[in-house]
Amino acid sequence: MRFLTSLSSAAFTLMAGAAVAQDGIEGLASLGKPEPRGIGFQAPATELMRDIIFLDNLLLVIITIISLFVTALLAYACWRFAQSRNANPASFTHNSVIEVTWTVVPVLILVFIGAFSLPVLFKQQEIPEADITIKATGYQWYWGYEYVDEGVAFDSIMLKKEELADFGYAPDEYLLATDTSVVVPVGKTIVMQITGADVIHAWTIPAFGVKQDGVPGRIAELWFAAEKEGVFFGQCSELCGKDHAYMPITVKVVSQEQYDAWMVRAKEEFAAVDAPVDPIVLASN
Repeated sequence: MRFLTSLSSAAFTLMAGAAVAQDGIEGLASLGKPEPRGIGFQAPATELMRDIIFLDNLLLVIITIISLFVTALLAYACWRFAQSRNANPASFTHNSVIEVTWTVVPVLILVFIGAFSLPVLFKQQEIPEADITIKATGYQWYWGYEYVDEGVAFDSIMLKKEELADFGYAPDEYLLATDTSVVVPVGKTIVMQITGADVIHAWTIPAFGVKQDGVPGRIAELWFAAEKEGVFFGQCSELCGKDHAYMPITVKVVSQEQYDAWMVRAKEEFAAVDAPVDPIVLASN
């Protein structure tokens, strides 16, 4: 499949020209990619990612308060019970009120956190009805995609540095950009079916807030609905061999009109080649 896809990509490149050779889509901003000196999350492009960022900020507030409280308590204990102020220390062995407090309060904190985190988890795990279903298969070391209801299948290979400009990518998108991209319409519910062909891989797009292991012999699912048009990047996130760092993921979120036009071209260039063969025809040969 990889060889056939490469031939199709090469032919399409000759017909379509540089910069927009692979898919005919242009004018998209690169939104979901790492930034120099970045220390936080990428800007969210889905409701799922906005929920994750909210939960992370909430937890940061909670652990900051706990850390400051414990630090202050330690500082007070060091000052209040220093030998100079406490020459004859008390000899009691327990304090029921304190023991109950340090048991009940953490439980209440965990219940409070769970009230916010569990709905986020359930939203991720409860797969809604799909507008578009795409199967992603991890190989050593590239991704293969199949638009399940459209009869379109292709492989996605990382671009070399000298190929970036021909496909319309910036130099700093080396190790992120691929020769073929997953193309989806903005605002639609996309269900990804994730599996692996050889070892365990993981499909992830940080700006979408999704990550799922692809295990050989199993199908797992994730979903997202992108809220803005643009190019988003991800990486295989499960150590899968020597070229693990060289199997990026590229997703282009476009308008419905652009998606429909792309799908027409994709059905010509990337028609699935594994259609069943008529046994009668096979026998006659």
